[in-house]
Amino acid sequence: MTSQTHAEPVGGLRAVRGPTAFSVPGGWRRFLSLLWLNAKMDFKLRYAGSVLSYGWALLRPLAFFGVLYLVFSLVFRIGSEIPYYPALLVFNIVIIFFFTEAVGAAVGSVVQNEPVVRKTQFPRAVIPLSVVLSAFLTLLINLVAISVFLVLSHVEPRWTWLLFPLVLAAFLLISSALGLLFAALHARFRDVGQAWTVIARVLFYAAPVLYTIELVPDHLRPFFVANPIAPLFIETRRIIFDPGGMSSAEAAGGTPALAISIALFAALCVLGVWYFARRAPRIAEDL
Repeated sequence: MTSQTHAEPVGGLRAVRGPTAFSVPGGWRRFLSLLWLNAKMDFKLRYAGSVLSYGWALLRPLAFFGVLYLVFSLVFRIGSEIPYYPALLVFNIVIIFFFTEAVGAAVGSVVQNEPVVRKTQFPRAVIPLSVVLSAFLTLLINLVAISVFLVLSHVEPRWTWLLFPLVLAAFLLISSALGLLFAALHARFRDVGQAWTVIARVLFYAAPVLYTIELVPDHLRPFFVANPIAPLFIETRRIIFDPGGMSSAEAAGGTPALAISIALFAALCVLGVWYFARRAPRIAEDL
């Protein structure tokens, strides 16, 4: 009798999975509504209590642009060889700021929201994705603000500008995927936060942000284009500033070679979503 009493609760034990990464009652519409709500809240809180408020989001990349422009245009005189270099430089800086800061904020987002993760039932992916989306809203506002550079630089409007939203979508996609990947990893390994700062610095200098791909030696271009965000900056320049500039395929040495960068881009996106979805039910345990 006693043995049966003890056996029943042992036999009745079963593993209880935590909330998943994306599933929520109400389907995708409810998930997107929750994501948008959190992104707006993060956007407002980011500038709450600040005198300049949103102005800081534009002031930081503009200050960085001023320093880099003095160095690369007036000291090393690289800018004199590149059409519309000041406008191109500030355009690239605003975009790379979004990429590095969006992923960087997403890395620690789950750990910073540990009490919420432990006590609240909701799709876990909302946390890092809302941070990325909030940064993307800032990017869109910044792009509107710096459009004055295009006017002052006399950049001619072209039909190719209509393709730029595709580039922005690609930046949002890779930022979201990396944000998910590193957020899940950071919950288990706290060194990931420091690792991302190193990775971000490497990606920054390995992408044609401060320079154009033509300035890279021929034998090194395929390695630079293998950087998954490098083709996005190359195509941004061609779409907005210089349609005659070197394309990503030309820089890689041909379309087949460019497939390496495209495959890496796709692999990172799939890996980020897959790994976060795999760890989401147990992410509270990791914390």
